[in-house]
This record gives sequence, C-alpha cells and structure tokens, in this order.
Amino acid sequence: MLKDLIIRKEDPGDYKAVELMTMRSFWNKYWPGCTEHYLIRIIRESADFIPEISRIAEYDGKIVGAIYYTKAWIVDGDKRTEIVTFGPLAVEPTMEGNDIGGALMRETIRLAREAGIAGIALMGEPDYYPRFGFERGAKYGMTDAEGNSFDALMILPLAADFSDIKGKLIESSDFEKLSDEKALEEINKEFPVYRKVKVQDGFMQIFEQHLGVVESVEGDIYNVRYWELTIPAKLSQDINEVPVEGSDVQFKWDHKGVSTITKVFKNMLDA
Repeated sequence: MLKDLIIRKEDPGDYKAVELMTMRSFWNKYWPGCTEHYLIRIIRESADFIPEISRIAEYDGKIVGAIYYTKAWIVDGDKRTEIVTFGPLAVEPTMEGNDIGGALMRETIRLAREAGIAGIALMGEPDYYPRFGFERGAKYGMTDAEGNSFDALMILPLAADFSDIKGKLIESSDFEKLSDEKALEEINKEFPVYRKVKVQDGFMQIFEQHLGVVESVEGDIYNVRYWELTIPAKLSQDINEVPVEGSDVQFKWDHKGVSTITKVFKNMLDA
C-alpha cells in the first residue's frame, strides 16, 4: 500500500476528477467504452446513495480511487432486509498494483460495520473479493433478482446472526437509468476521447489482464503502450501469433518485473 495514500470523503470539487478516473478505470473492460462514470452521477443523485461510507482515494494530490455504496435489499416473500451494495470500485489504471482498491475496501467495510449495516452484497470478481471476507451468496440462500445463483454474486455478512437472512438481492431502481444511451453520449462530450476496442462479440470482461498496443520491439521485449505507460513484456509460450509494432495485444501486467503478452487480436472496430 502507498505510504501517503489518503482515504477520505468526496467533495463536490472532486466530482469531475473522480468521474474521469473511473472512466479510465473501466474503459474497454466489459465492452467498447464504459458506463461507470455515468453510473457515479446517477448514484450521487439517488436517494439510495450512502455517502457516509463511500470514499475516494487521493495520492500526491491526485484522485486515484473511489468506491460508492448504495442501499440494497434481500427480499424473501414479505420479508425485506436492508443491506448495502457497492460499485463502482474504481482505481486509476496507471496506479494499479498499489493496493488502492484494497485500502478502499478495508476502510469502507470498517465503516459499514461500525454503522451497524447487516451485510454487503455485490456482483463482482469471485477470485478477488473473498480476500475481504466475501462468500458465495448461495451459501446464504441469496440469489439475484431473477432467482439465479452464480459465483460472482457474493455477500459479506456483518450482522451477528445472518442465518435467517436469505432471498433475492434487489438493488436500487435508479440503476435502471444507466440504460439511457443519449444521456451517456452527452456526458461523454465532457471527457477526453479515448479509443474504443472490441476484442470479441458480446460481454468481454477483461479482468486480471489488460489491453494495449505494441509500441516498439527490442529483441524478445515488446514495449506495450498502456495509457501513458510503456510496459515491457515477453510473449507467452502459448501465443499463436507474434505481434509487431502497432499490434493490439492482451497482456498480464507484472508490476514488479516483465509482463506477459497472452494474445494478439484485431480490434473489431477498426475499418
């Protein structure tokens, strides 16, 4: 963790910087572009927003992370138990590997516990969140709103007795506003224009790996442009195509050494 990282409440003066950082954090992760910066605006205006436990991360005067909490409910027939959920959890992409997301999680879980919140539910990476105590929702009889159970649906019980809390996870109805594509287009005009990348049809979910462009080649080292960074990488033994300068690649980022290119692909949005 960064020694001088500051975890604090968000002020109105932070709004635009947080939105830009969040946009960069999720850009091309699930599909070309992203919507999470728009989601933040929706959350801030929602009656279900919980600013008391939401936090941003600041380092060297720059916003490098943020997490937003909203009310949620576990519904079983007539029984309705209020809990919370969070998202987005965003980290500045050029600052990954510094445990910024972990710091935000640990601090806000502490705040939620002190506030007497019964539990925290989410739909997220099943290989990441268990380190904070999250478990599969199926263990507690929790499903999504349609009654489905899957690994990404998780819960962190905070109440002393969570055994009688089960049912469907219902999130804020304000999240439905995220489908307003015209509103998203207008908001995007306020931000820098970033290149959209499409790796495959449908849901991409590029996690634990990153998308970049080979900037130069020096022997067996491929220098990959990732945002403002140039990251040295070698080829995976399983790679089928050798990249050249200008190739779009998918890579695993080793923050302490040489990274690994795992895939060469053609951006489906390029003419």
